[in-house]
Amino acid sequence: MAHYESLKINADHEFRAHADQHASLRLWLRLLSCTTRVEDKIRQKLRETFDITLPRFDLMAQLERHPDGLTMGELSRRMMVTGGNITTIVDQLEKESLVQRQVGANDRRSFTVKLTKAGRDAFAGMAIAHEAWVADLFTGLSENQQSQLYTLLGALKKNLQKQEETV
Repeated sequence: MAHYESLKINADHEFRAHADQHASLRLWLRLLSCTTRVEDKIRQKLRETFDITLPRFDLMAQLERHPDGLTMGELSRRMMVTGGNITTIVDQLEKESLVQRQVGANDRRSFTVKLTKAGRDAFAGMAIAHEAWVADLFTGLSENQQSQLYTLLGALKKNLQKQEETV
């Protein structure tokens, strides 16, 4: 077996489950496997098509949704990564003139990060391609199946949120 093929098998989390294990465990591993596969494909497409990483794309997506900009702390919370990671990504995007930092109006120690016009233009093209890639990855499911899965995952998410509130 080729090395690449063995890596693909090892990356499939579902292989860790056995038929005699609890259905919830098998479901969790299937969800993880699907998520990993979708994310890997999106990472690959972003790299090949736009020479950009998924974290850089995600940061630009956050800024696109907030034209007035976000603080470094807000970006860190929204992306669930450390401030140091955000600083590195912003530094890279700033060097490419895709984002700009502005000193905070109320706190001169904080910065607001915004997309530049070049950043908005670049992101618009990436977002269209990204949406098409995601749609393509889900073509194996009918519209009805996608709707059912969305509803079921929504129910799971709601239940998980309830559990978090009781802790």
